[in-house]
This record gives sequence, structure tokens and C-alpha cells, in this order.
Amino acid sequence: MSSDVRTKHVAVWLDHKEARVFTFHSDSAAEASVTAPPHNDHHKHTRGQEGLKEHPEDNKRFYHDLVATLQDAVELLVVGPGSAKLEFIRYLHTHDHALEAKVIGVETVDHPTDGQIVAYANSYFRKADRMR
Repeated sequence: MSSDVRTKHVAVWLDHKEARVFTFHSDSAAEASVTAPPHNDHHKHTRGQEGLKEHPEDNKRFYHDLVATLQDAVELLVVGPGSAKLEFIRYLHTHDHALEAKVIGVETVDHPTDGQIVAYANSYFRKADRMR
């Protein structure tokens, strides 16, 4: 059973509101979610910024919580529709080099269903395993 822990493939789909974490075992996948803190939008926005104001402390807290969820990963695939996945990679570069080293791919995917994420990640991990 301890070998499962050491061979764990993990995929995370994230945007700025949530992260869906999929942990793959030999015959199944388990899902967990990490939700970003709600943004306090009581700030005045200049024209063109409607709702897009950055909240760096909220993002740091969100990424910190996500890192805690990913600590057992041996290989990590990070996917998502926008810039959150790249911001998360930059967060890892600054705050968690060990987890950053486990990232084997960063891919852009829109808003797939959980089943589509599992199928995509399974395929990705199989290809990565074959390349070794």
C-alpha cells in the first residue's frame, strides 16, 4: 500500500475561484476541491476593470491551501482555462520548490467535466510514463 503513496499521479484543474484535485490510484481517481477565499468587491473600479481587481493576499492563501492538498503527489499535472495555473506555478517557484519539481505538465483546458479531466489526465500520465 505504501507504494501507492509513492506512485501517486495528481491532476489539478484550477481557475481563480476553485481548484479541483484528482488523485489517481491504480484503478480509480478521487476528487477534492479547494475554494478560493471570496473577494471583497467593495472597492471602486475604474472603467474597464469590472470585477478583475487583483487580490494578491487572497491568491496566496488559496495557493497555500492548494499546496497543502498536493503534498502527497509524486507527479503533478496542472490544467486550467486562464492565468491561474501559471500564477500557481510562479507561487510554487517562490514558496515550494519541492512541489514545483513534481510538476510534469501545465496545460490549457477550458471548463471540462470531472470525467473529462480524469480521462485527459489518465491519457497524459500514460504518455508521460511511456516516455520514461
